[in-house]
Amino acid sequence: MMTEPINPETSSSISSDPFIKGLLARVPQENRDSFSDAQLLSLKIALSGRKWGRHAVDVRGTFGVWRWKYYYVLVCGREQRALTRRQENIARTVNALFMLTFLSFSVLLGLLVLYLIKSALGIDLIPGFSLGIWGWFKDLLL
Repeated sequence: MMTEPINPETSSSISSDPFIKGLLARVPQENRDSFSDAQLLSLKIALSGRKWGRHAVDVRGTFGVWRWKYYYVLVCGREQRALTRRQENIARTVNALFMLTFLSFSVLLGLLVLYLIKSALGIDLIPGFSLGIWGWFKDLLL
C-alpha cells in the first residue's frame, strides 16, 4: 500500500482522520491528548501499511482447565502475501500430502462400503473365505 508523503503544514486535521480516531479510541483516556500531530502522523504511517483485514473464518476463544486458562485462534482466508520459493515448495508438499491422504481415505471408505454391500447381498467372491468385517459390522450395528 502506497502512502502519500505527509506535509507537516496539513497535519492540523490529523485528529479528524478516521484511522487516527479509531487508533485513539483504543488508547487510554489519560494518554489521548499527549500525542503531537507529528507522532500521530508517524503512527498512521507505521500502522496503516499493515492490512488488519477480516478473514473468511475467524474463530477465537478461551477455555479453562482447572486453574489455567488457554486461548485458541483459528484464522483462515485467502493468502495475499508473496511467498518465498521455499514457502511455495512447502505449501505444495503439504497440499500434495493432504490430497494423498484425502484420496486414500476416500478410496478405503468406498471399498469398505462396497464390501459391506456385497456381504449384505450374500455374494461370495472367494468361497469359504471372509475378512470378518461383515460379521463385526452386523454384531456392532445391526
